[in-house]
Amino acid sequence: MSIIAQYGDIIVILACIFGFFMAWGVGANDVANAMGTSVGSRALTLKQAIIIAILFEFAGAYLAGGAVTATIRKGIIDPALLSGSPDLLVYGMLASLLAAGLWLLVATHFGWPVSTTHTIVGAIVGFAAVGISVDAVQWGKVSSIVASWVVSPVTAGFIAFFLFKSVQKLILDTDDPFANAKKYVPAYIFLVGFIVAMVTFTKGLKHIGLHLSWGQSALFSIGIGILTMFVGMMLQRNIKPNPQADRNYHFSSVEKIFGILMMFTACAMAFAHGSNDVANAVGPLAAIVGVVAAGGEVAQKTAMPAWILLLGGGGIVAGLVMYGHKVIATVGNNITELTPSRGFAATLAAATTVVVASGTGLPISTTHTLVGAVLGVGIARGIAALNLRVVGTIFISWIVTLPAGALLAIMFFFMFKGMFG
Repeated sequence: MSIIAQYGDIIVILACIFGFFMAWGVGANDVANAMGTSVGSRALTLKQAIIIAILFEFAGAYLAGGAVTATIRKGIIDPALLSGSPDLLVYGMLASLLAAGLWLLVATHFGWPVSTTHTIVGAIVGFAAVGISVDAVQWGKVSSIVASWVVSPVTAGFIAFFLFKSVQKLILDTDDPFANAKKYVPAYIFLVGFIVAMVTFTKGLKHIGLHLSWGQSALFSIGIGILTMFVGMMLQRNIKPNPQADRNYHFSSVEKIFGILMMFTACAMAFAHGSNDVANAVGPLAAIVGVVAAGGEVAQKTAMPAWILLLGGGGIVAGLVMYGHKVIATVGNNITELTPSRGFAATLAAATTVVVASGTGLPISTTHTLVGAVLGVGIARGIAALNLRVVGTIFISWIVTLPAGALLAIMFFFMFKGMFG
């Protein structure tokens, strides 16, 4: 207790710096994943993708980021075991943020799309098991998080596979693909608006004091779906077939219509990502601020101050702008060749999986989900469409991430213990 009273201000300043550094890493590595399909399919330029990401990541983090933050903050470690030694929780959360931020910097440098969720969960489990005791970790919760890492890419892959198959059947493999694209794409746009709105209303807005029933949420979501569909129809009205371009690539004009759809799915993906992954950066920070503010008391429940979500959102945006281009290239260009119609299927499948998971409070890996979705689209075109060497490198970087996060966190944990203890 005396250590927290003595060094409280320094600890909070350090926590804010490390939290921002971790959020910067999330922006550089993970947001780049979320935007990779849009840029890779040439539906959006890098500049447009960054502007969309800034707006919607921030909105997702602030409006719908509360549920997952609670899991990262207090779901992985049993707070009751730490009530006698809150300083250990503080050192551990500081170590986790620094370890995760550092590993993300390394991974982004090499262009590996790794999981920020893996990194932070690995770091928290590592310091808790070694620095406190194996019993301090809530292994039941950890195992459900680990299971979600397998379930989420498989689910997203399945959804993407069937979405792209539906695009092939309804549009690409028909006698008049252009007319059918104009006919069916608005329905896909409605789907994007509806899904994101539904999860935000049912799960995300509780911590800003808006409590809607399921029926009210569904009504509002249908309204938002119709509104986005109407905007999409207005935007695609001016697109005319271009016989010259279609001679070089049969679906050139059709892909232009899908380009409009990709704008909506990019917004959905950025919102979904912000709602799930801001927790990785601000969960540990909120835990530290809560302990220091309570004078060393480890509370079962701590409020999430709005400024912490703002700090996390700001860090994510900074990371994307400064260093996001490396991982965008890996996901957008190197796994499989993406066009707007393929990119749309991958992005919508991943966004759906992520927003549903953030609604239930499960910190799943956006990276795994999106790579799973891109693989699903690739498989729908035949296994030869995949660059298996890149896929192999990505899988290896995923396996290395958990132990890397854990080892760095254990090292930093003992360093902070030595400095303050």
